[in-house]
Amino acid sequence: MERYFEDVDLGDLIGPVERVATDAQVLDFCKVWGMAASNRFTSREVAQREGFPDAIVPGIMGMAFLAELVTRWSPSLELKKLDVIFRQLVPHNRLLKLHGVVTDKDEEMGLLEADVYLDLSDGDRMVTGKAVFSLPHREG
Repeated sequence: MERYFEDVDLGDLIGPVERVATDAQVLDFCKVWGMAASNRFTSREVAQREGFPDAIVPGIMGMAFLAELVTRWSPSLELKKLDVIFRQLVPHNRLLKLHGVVTDKDEEMGLLEADVYLDLSDGDRMVTGKAVFSLPHREG
């Protein structure tokens, strides 16, 4: 759905979107990223040797999920900045809930801000962040 700057209000929700980072998706992501060898993201054994409970989703992949959440909200949305805090490790093969809420609207700069979240389906917050983006203005 196309959205315009003038149509967005504080408190507007982005999402939610649900997705699962499967073992195969993490492996494909790591190959594209240039980390094709067995590592803490693709191997339970390597992850456990490094002190993790299991293989984990790469942080940059979680950031990509949040960027996608925001950019799919409107086809003409332009993401300017995404800043995240990793609160917990994101596991493979678990249902994830991605969602956000618009928290600021700068009329002068034409920018919007939203708090964005990556949670497990049971509500545990894994990643939190802030997205800064722009939307086109209505003509006239």
